[in-house]
Amino acid sequence: ANRDALVGVHEEYAGDPRFNFIALPKNVGKRKAQIAAIRRSCGDLVLNVDSDTILAPDVITRLALKMQDQAVGAAMGQLAASNRSETWLTRLIDMEYWLACNEERAAQARFGAVMCCCGPCAMYRRSALVSLLDQYETQRFRGKPSDFGEDRHLTILMLKAGFRTEYVPEAVAATVVPNSMGPYLRQQLRWARSTFRDTLLAFQLLRGLNIYLTLDVIGQNIGPLLLSLSILAGLAQFVTTGTVPWTACLMIAAMTIVRCSVAAFRARQLRFLGFSLHTLINIFLLLPLKAYALCTLS
Repeated sequence: ANRDALVGVHEEYAGDPRFNFIALPKNVGKRKAQIAAIRRSCGDLVLNVDSDTILAPDVITRLALKMQDQAVGAAMGQLAASNRSETWLTRLIDMEYWLACNEERAAQARFGAVMCCCGPCAMYRRSALVSLLDQYETQRFRGKPSDFGEDRHLTILMLKAGFRTEYVPEAVAATVVPNSMGPYLRQQLRWARSTFRDTLLAFQLLRGLNIYLTLDVIGQNIGPLLLSLSILAGLAQFVTTGTVPWTACLMIAAMTIVRCSVAAFRARQLRFLGFSLHTLINIFLLLPLKAYALCTLS
């Protein structure tokens, strides 16, 4: 519906031989748009960039250096929020991205298996991509075509094909993040459904990967479950006995303080102590949302 908005961009760059515009007849979604572009491409490497993302000048160089190893099928850069200073929520999300990249992805990369190369900035080996496109295009869940969770699914397919997936912290990309709770929760709902779906595929990979990755995948799924059980047990105690479950509350608070303190030390930024607020969002909003996602995977 907004195709007219692209006319100016097309006119400015259409005469440049470095650019190739593909105008699809209708909005077919990110996955099919990706596939159309990949099939028209000819380079050895394909860089996927979301439309709301700005790359640092050296991102392509840094990712391409990592891809010189023919065993690497995909590599992602470090994500930051371009609108970090907009609201308290964008500040929290920016810290969340830093932690996801420099804790989770960095740890997984030590074993050659980043479990999700994020869409805003991910480079792929074209020869590997082409061999996986049919599987990627025809993903189904309970008989229905899957139309979200592209990044995670494509990464899992790369790992299943025997390629390594890597993280390059020096390749920095800034992307727009939700600045209010409604869009943020809708985003998290999509991501939760995608994670639950592709975790089933990931379990099939674990036998061939390092034991750390098995613990990581299991922990990421059992952790929220144990936290939910703790909260439900605490609520039951409060309702039935009228007493506050101080032990559980203090344990959650202690774990939050330790995590945020370690992040502040590693990032050399005191602002990460403020990430403690995310624990409340996680308990009261994200855990119920993940339960809803699990019940509505179709």
